[in-house]
Amino acid sequence: MLQAVPSSSELEDVVDTTHRMRTAVEGVVTGRPELVRVTVAVLLAEGHLLLEDVPGVGKTTLAKALAKTIDCTVGRIQFTPDLLPSDLTGVNIFRSQTHEFEFRPGPVFAHVVIGDEINRASPKTQSALLECMQEAQATVDGRTYPLPRPFLVVATQNPVEMEGTYPLPEAQRDRFMARLTVGYPSVESELDMLDLQETSDPLDTLRPVTDAAQVKELIETTRRLFAAPGIKRYVVDLVTATREDSGLRLGASPRAAIQLLRAAKALAAMDGRDHVLPDDVQQLGVPVLAHRLLPSTESRLSGRSTSDIVTDILDRVPLPSAAATTRSRRAIG
Repeated sequence: MLQAVPSSSELEDVVDTTHRMRTAVEGVVTGRPELVRVTVAVLLAEGHLLLEDVPGVGKTTLAKALAKTIDCTVGRIQFTPDLLPSDLTGVNIFRSQTHEFEFRPGPVFAHVVIGDEINRASPKTQSALLECMQEAQATVDGRTYPLPRPFLVVATQNPVEMEGTYPLPEAQRDRFMARLTVGYPSVESELDMLDLQETSDPLDTLRPVTDAAQVKELIETTRRLFAAPGIKRYVVDLVTATREDSGLRLGASPRAAIQLLRAAKALAAMDGRDHVLPDDVQQLGVPVLAHRLLPSTESRLSGRSTSDIVTDILDRVPLPSAAATTRSRRAIG
């Protein structure tokens, strides 16, 4: 069945709601508008977000601020070395009165799940999120339970060289749509932060600007944006280039191509467009692709990161022609 591209009123809803969300979050996380923009795009693309940096730069604050802009359920998980998989997904408890087991859902049964310091838990516990993040469901004792929609995991992690951390498995990194580095704020932004938080926490006064039902509608609108064959070919060319690059020993998966296109649609929708441009794909190349790749030994020894390699790939892969990105703008499936 064919679906029409979003109407102008539907796109206006996306632009208006996401603008209010970004404004609210930027009132808490000052001086990082592009970081907030990509974070909201991941939500619209129904992906999951990995925030990586040293402690104290605002990773958890960003995750909590995004969650508070939506009137929805929020689950918080503090990852520690002794955390068990059942602490995430839930357990069955035997009730002596009824002689039956009762399922007690864990914190993953929420619209927004905040995983703090995810790489401080053991790989076994981290892997408990694999089914949740890919299939929006959790299996406990042989029974499968659906998770609510929208479902977003925002996880923070410290750099792997820090003490007490475990590297995330490749399969789990691949399930995160994007990885963002928060970074230190500018001097002006840090001064603004001191003013804002001198006497109170701006998170305490943050109020929701939308709800889960509306976010779900925005997600459906975003998915119906038009992506021309030339854009899709460009996405595949980028992913293929990572598999053929001599500086990498593991390239991007087909899941990466799907998520790159979905994230590009989200950026386009937030700009009020009903179609994807090559610029949308390029802006997301490093956040969506770099964390999925494994550098070769030569790259590591030379200090060349996967972000550097993706940037080189974006520079050398030819852009689609204007005609290839705009023709046949009609109903899409």
